[in-house]
Amino acid sequence: MGSKAKRRAENVSGSFFVDSTCIDCDTCRWMAPETFDRAGSQSRVHTQPTSDEAVRRAAQALLACPTFSIGSADRSAVGAAIDDFPLPVDGPVAHCGFHAESSFGAAAYVVRRAGGNVLVDSPRFTAPLVRKLEEFGGLSWLFLTHRDDVADHEKFAAHFGCTRVLHEDDLSAGTRDVEHVITGGDDVALSDDLVVIPTPGHTRGSACLHHDRYLFTGDHLAWSARLEQLYAFRTACWYDWDVQVASMEKLVERNFEWVLPGHGHRRQLAAGTTREEMARCVAWMRS
Repeated sequence: MGSKAKRRAENVSGSFFVDSTCIDCDTCRWMAPETFDRAGSQSRVHTQPTSDEAVRRAAQALLACPTFSIGSADRSAVGAAIDDFPLPVDGPVAHCGFHAESSFGAAAYVVRRAGGNVLVDSPRFTAPLVRKLEEFGGLSWLFLTHRDDVADHEKFAAHFGCTRVLHEDDLSAGTRDVEHVITGGDDVALSDDLVVIPTPGHTRGSACLHHDRYLFTGDHLAWSARLEQLYAFRTACWYDWDVQVASMEKLVERNFEWVLPGHGHRRQLAAGTTREEMARCVAWMRS
């Protein structure tokens, strides 16, 4: 947990707090916005949670924090929240929590499916989560959206014997042993219901995974609460912005309802609005 000695002065008084080791990854703010917000360049507690639901969400955010920067005097609430993960999102999709500092706090998701469960990007390899994934029936695939969010992929692959997937343009020394390497710019079907869509821009080898109504986007596409629309990270484009715009245009005709990013807010789009929302995103990027 966070250090009382490093507690930020910006926190309101009470049980929960954020300390000065926060890396501003935004995890706690989108998981429990009623408790956490941003002050300066770090998170803080703006309102102490009072309802059982708010306390539970704050405790979940504490556990998900990649730098262990959140503290609480309510250790029982934190202990009770450990078994909440993976947190259900919609249908077969759940948020793994336990974000990794090496991925700058990126979210990872698990998809439960008859053809074998899929882990999208890597959280921390931690016993409570691993135990739950075992109860789910293990993992068949570990899809890595891009080079930044690989975290403990080797540990998950070794433990579950799953097939890791990553585009060749994002391979590095730490991922050279990935079992399934995607090449080129064409879509690749891993199975009837899993399609890899190369979307270079954020990184050269960035890719999305499309499953049914769900699009897992890594750092390519997210929802902006401030803009109230889908958007991309202009100030965190590590390869080429124009290439990323072109990649985004590939998604305009895609049939999905949920956008599930590694960084930024996830969003369920209103029925029938996907093409319109994607077109707005592209127009914003071009402007």
